[in-house]
Amino acid sequence: MGRDCSHGAAGALPAAAGTAKLRCVKTPIPSPAEGAAHYPGKPGALPARGKSLPFYSTLLMVMTALLSACGGGDKLARRPVPAHRVWPVVSPADPVRANAVLMRAISLVGTPYRYGGNTPDTGFDCSGLVNYVYRDMLDLRLPRSSRDLASWQGPRIAPERLAAADLVFFGSGGNVSHVGIYVGEGRFVHAPSTGGTVRLDHLDGSYWREHYSGSKRVLN
Repeated sequence: MGRDCSHGAAGALPAAAGTAKLRCVKTPIPSPAEGAAHYPGKPGALPARGKSLPFYSTLLMVMTALLSACGGGDKLARRPVPAHRVWPVVSPADPVRANAVLMRAISLVGTPYRYGGNTPDTGFDCSGLVNYVYRDMLDLRLPRSSRDLASWQGPRIAPERLAAADLVFFGSGGNVSHVGIYVGEGRFVHAPSTGGTVRLDHLDGSYWREHYSGSKRVLN
C-alpha cells in the first residue's frame, strides 16, 4: 500500500475434509409443465399434485446421505466475524468542504493502484490518493506518507466521532502503514495494494478492525 502500504491478501479457505462417494441412482426425471420457463435462479415447475415423487424422494435421500458422510470429517476452524458497530452520523465542522472531499474521493473508486502514484492518470497509492483529493478540491498540501500524515497537526478522533473527510490510519506494532478517507457509516475510500484499485471498505472488516491505529481530523 502506497510508499509504505502493503498487507497480505486473505488466504483461501481450506478444502472440506473428507469426500463421499455416491452411487448413481438412475431415476427418470419428470419434465416440467408445458410452456413453463426455467431461468437461472428460478425454480422449475413442480409435478402435479397427487402424483408420486420418485425423483425428489431419491434426491432427498442422496443429499441426506452426503451430509451425514461429510459431517464425520474434521470441522473447519473459522475465525469469528465481529458484528458491525453502529456508526453515528457526525456533522463535520465544515460541511461544504467535507462534502467536496467525500464526493471527489468516491469518484475515484476504480482507479488503478500504483506505487508512488498521486494522480488519476498515473494511479494512486494510499497517501497519494489522500494528497490528491485534498489538493484538488481544497488546494491543501498534506504530508506525502501515511506515517507523516498520522503525525501531522489536527486532533485525534475516537472512532464513534468520525465525520466525513477525516483520515483513518492502519498499521501494526505502533507503526502506521496505511491511510484512507472516511466517508460515513463506517466506510472509507483508499488505495489498498498492488494489482488492486481504489475502493470502499468498512472499518468493521476483520483486517481493518484488527489493524486500525487511529484517526485524525484535517478540516476544523
